[in-house]
Amino acid sequence: MSSPAIVLLSGGLDSYTAAAMARAEGFSLYALTVRYGQRHALELEAARRVARDLGVTKHLEIAVDLAGIGGSALTADLEVPHDRPLDAPDIPITYVPARNTVFLSLALGWAEVVGARDLFLGVNALDYSGYPDCRPAFLESFEQLAAVATKAGVEGARFRVHAPLLEMTKAEIIRRGVALGLDYGLTLSCYDPDPAGRPCGACDSCRLRARGFEQAGVRDPAGR
Repeated sequence: MSSPAIVLLSGGLDSYTAAAMARAEGFSLYALTVRYGQRHALELEAARRVARDLGVTKHLEIAVDLAGIGGSALTADLEVPHDRPLDAPDIPITYVPARNTVFLSLALGWAEVVGARDLFLGVNALDYSGYPDCRPAFLESFEQLAAVATKAGVEGARFRVHAPLLEMTKAEIIRRGVALGLDYGLTLSCYDPDPAGRPCGACDSCRLRARGFEQAGVRDPAGR
């Protein structure tokens, strides 16, 4: 019988690929999608498509209103930056305060309930926009937290936070996904799509995606 793993699933290509890699390792997938007050529901629809494609054991959606905190262009009435230099040293306004900490905490709670000891997420430390909660130091610290903050941890269980894309470029991620047979046409990466779901093409996420497909020598099936 395969071991359960909690996978954070956003509907983007990174979380899709990370979840597929967990499945390829033999884990049964318990997918967690968080409705955190993001600026469009299209992301949630993409997560549902991806979950169906992966054949997850269960897909759980939880609402946590980070929009009440604000402070991010993804949760508040702030303009999403377009054509920002991708190598800019600052942390962009699309950073959502404590988002990955909150998401992993929810995943950890569900992991205790279903008996999972492995958490997967699609963070990346190479082709990313400068978010502090996408770094190895954060992931290592969360594992230490899980050991002391849970009943299972106190009783000797070890939780592992897997970030299989951490040291991969976007092009390498895409090539790996293609090799796994993933349909990236199901995913949505844009921070600022129009009401019809068409990507803006100019936000950080759109540009990183476009560069990744170009460098991978693969056509983006979503037509971007």
